[in-house]
Amino acid sequence: MKKFLYFNDDDNDVAMYPVESLIGVTCASNTATILNFVNTLGPNASEDKRDKITLTHGAGGEILIMKALARAINATGPQYSDGLIVVADDVESVYLNATITAVSIDLDS
Repeated sequence: MKKFLYFNDDDNDVAMYPVESLIGVTCASNTATILNFVNTLGPNASEDKRDKITLTHGAGGEILIMKALARAINATGPQYSDGLIVVADDVESVYLNATITAVSIDLDS
């Protein structure tokens, strides 16, 4: 079964990516972690651009988020049996890890 990572920011912008589109996760600061994805804007988008999801979190939460993300992607149990991994949903206040407080979605950035 294919798994997808789901994001919904407080402006009700929504993004969902197959886990295979995740290029990498980096620590932007002590309170921000960036997930970079293959561009979803198609062949007209510049090749050097990526979709970027920024997770705001408590100080030092980047390691907890990275571990939770890897575990969720690789999980085989019933928790993600429908293929949907909600990483951050500001509208519903649902987060993959309790240290996450907000999400920002930037396409082709």
